[in-house]
Amino acid sequence: MQSLIILFAACWFLLCAYKLKYCLHMVQIEGYDVKKYMEWMESRKDRVYSRQDRIYTVIMTVNALFFVVAVMRNSTANLYPYAMASSIFTSFFLLLGTKTKYESKKPLVFTSRAKRLYVTSMLLVLADFLIVLFLVKLFFHDLTRFFPLWAGLMSVVYLLCAFYSAGALYIANPIEKNINKKYYIQASQKIKNMKRLKSLGITGSYGKTSTKFFAATIIGEKFKVLNTPESYNTPMGISKVINNDLTDDYDVFIAELGATKVGDIDEVAKLTNPQIGIITSIGPCHLESFRSIDNIMRTKYELIENLPDDGVAIFNYDNEHVRKLADKTFKEKILYGIENIEDTNVFATNIRVSSKGSVFSLSIDGLGTIDCETKLLGEHNIHNILAAAAAAKVLGLSLVEIKQGIAKIESVEHRLQLIDPGTGVIVIDDAFNSNPDGVKAALEVLDSFTDNRKIIVTPGMVELGEIEEAENEKFGELIANVCNVAILIGRKRTLPIYNGIMKKGFSEDNLYVVDSLDQASKLLGTLTRAGDVVLFENDLPDTYDEK
Repeated sequence: MQSLIILFAACWFLLCAYKLKYCLHMVQIEGYDVKKYMEWMESRKDRVYSRQDRIYTVIMTVNALFFVVAVMRNSTANLYPYAMASSIFTSFFLLLGTKTKYESKKPLVFTSRAKRLYVTSMLLVLADFLIVLFLVKLFFHDLTRFFPLWAGLMSVVYLLCAFYSAGALYIANPIEKNINKKYYIQASQKIKNMKRLKSLGITGSYGKTSTKFFAATIIGEKFKVLNTPESYNTPMGISKVINNDLTDDYDVFIAELGATKVGDIDEVAKLTNPQIGIITSIGPCHLESFRSIDNIMRTKYELIENLPDDGVAIFNYDNEHVRKLADKTFKEKILYGIENIEDTNVFATNIRVSSKGSVFSLSIDGLGTIDCETKLLGEHNIHNILAAAAAAKVLGLSLVEIKQGIAKIESVEHRLQLIDPGTGVIVIDDAFNSNPDGVKAALEVLDSFTDNRKIIVTPGMVELGEIEEAENEKFGELIANVCNVAILIGRKRTLPIYNGIMKKGFSEDNLYVVDSLDQASKLLGTLTRAGDVVLFENDLPDTYDEK
């Protein structure tokens, strides 16, 4: 009996460890936000309580009930079979768990914070394990004899593992805030003391990451530039870069400033101390959390409010919401655009966009006009280049230096990135996009491949609040107008896209709906042929997986 108990305890703790690791992954994807994680738990009960988990709990509970009935009927009955069943079933489901791998697009990273959270959740599980043992000991006195009973109770504890991760988040948050505050203050003081450094802050509903990299490339023609990597746009991510990487060797620091609620930009702007601020766009991204476009506008404008009196604000004057913010700004400002060139200071004309890149004439007030060439796909990227060129102008670059920088710009990973794997099939990776303007731009780029069969793979757009269904249906209509083949990922989520596609009379033989990106990739292997162009439009995190 002792050996069975030890076997059960070891396997049960490993089961919990595997489940808590999965939950930690979801917590990390949701940015360690308790509210978002709880919303994920509520919306994805099939993941919180998987079929395998439920079967295990039912079997263990039934076994415990049969054990109780046997004890009540005959106190001297042979209870060894129930104990054996508890250990064998737990071992079996542990084996199943180790062999069941879930698809992961973005792997779990065991940062110091993740490790602290994981240990806390395991300690909470251990605490409940000991409480159950204490209660069984209190009421029944013999833990060994009543092992099948408390083993059944432990299966319920295992089923609720996701809540232990939530509990760990609640416990850890005050500690993490203190740790984060220390690094935030250290970074803020450091950058304020670097008097020679010029700081550039970039925000917007979309386009900010691309603009950041474009600006770093162009400004790098004259100055030594440090920019935040990838999509680092939170206080902790930016603080880490400032504390670890920013030295007196750099002339310019460029950071993108992200937000999901009012006040977020104010926090990161106070951290980065920008003298130049760019607002690239305002649209319905994260509308679920912002609730309204007005809230998004107010939040993005926090960057401009944090600029010093001699700072320079740069606005995309083609975006109607950004235009309103620009018009109410009395600080020095630069307006850029393609559509309203008579009202702008930096603009592009003679634009020719193709599947190989773009050429255009760049005009900057006070500098003149020059012809430029870029490898980037899509007219929307010219907007981002104009924003970067405006910042370069403020920093004193010449027109020739700006042109040279534009020619060196490379496409940003997962943002209309053209990939030729050498198979004859061209891939356009736009996996990062999830907004109406972005998908329109991507389909325009796909449409520029006039002599190729066009295939799209997409799970649609998310976090658009009340307009999400309508926008995805419009997306479907655009797909039908441009694409020859469409592969939709997620049967429930992509139903509005499906309806939009079918509304346009698209051939159902060329429309496929699958459960996961892995299934889509396998399907592509059977569909594609040399000369095809495949657009991967948006790639949702694992928390949205329907499989």
